[in-house]
Amino acid sequence: MYVVIVYDVAVERVNRVKKFLRQHLHWVQNSVFEGEVTRAEFERIKATLQELIDGDEDSIVIYKLRSMPAREVMGVEKNPMSDVI
Repeated sequence: MYVVIVYDVAVERVNRVKKFLRQHLHWVQNSVFEGEVTRAEFERIKATLQELIDGDEDSIVIYKLRSMPAREVMGVEKNPMSDVI
């Protein structure tokens, strides 16, 4: 499945969340990651994010898609998908 994860977490946790997500997904721009994952990877990502955040302060939104959607970028693309090896 293809996922897009968007987060808004407190500054003291943002680096841990970003570092973790960079291990599994492609960084698109500030607080946005996306990529193809298996069901098992998806469940591990969700479980770890739940451990990293404070549910009373932080917010994570996950969009699950069947495949990579068509993308249209307006302005500067901060981290082009072509950079992925």
